[in-house]
Amino acid sequence: MTKLAIGDKAPAIDGVLENGNPVSLNDFKGKKLVLYFYPKDDTPGCTAEACDLRDNYKRFIDEGYAIIGVSPDSEKKHLKFIEKYDLPFSLIADTEKTVCENYGVWVEKSMYGRKYMGVARSTFIIDGEGVIETIIEKVKTKEHAAQILD
Repeated sequence: MTKLAIGDKAPAIDGVLENGNPVSLNDFKGKKLVLYFYPKDDTPGCTAEACDLRDNYKRFIDEGYAIIGVSPDSEKKHLKFIEKYDLPFSLIADTEKTVCENYGVWVEKSMYGRKYMGVARSTFIIDGEGVIETIIEKVKTKEHAAQILD
């Protein structure tokens, strides 16, 4: 897939939430959507990011945003993560990595010289008409809400 850019039509989201319900981009028509991709539930960076979004959730709602997270973790792991940290937003269980691939965030990574495939932590702000308004590739996990709202 080619790299997405600001002004592009956002790719379809065909996913399943932590509660087993289906979700699509059309569910957010008329709202700004914070679609954030993260590697794994309950890891230090991913937890810091989710909790920062949680702690600023009222501000997001007041400014007309919806938030949804995406990782390859299962519905069951997402549900535990949401309950453990009292997250007020849903998470897509992208176990087949379809949404990650459509958004170009399923990439080759490297750690200690070992190459592997994983999620590039990224956020897409999508307007109410389904157009990408902002792309954040250098996510600051503890200050992510400020990167979006300020």
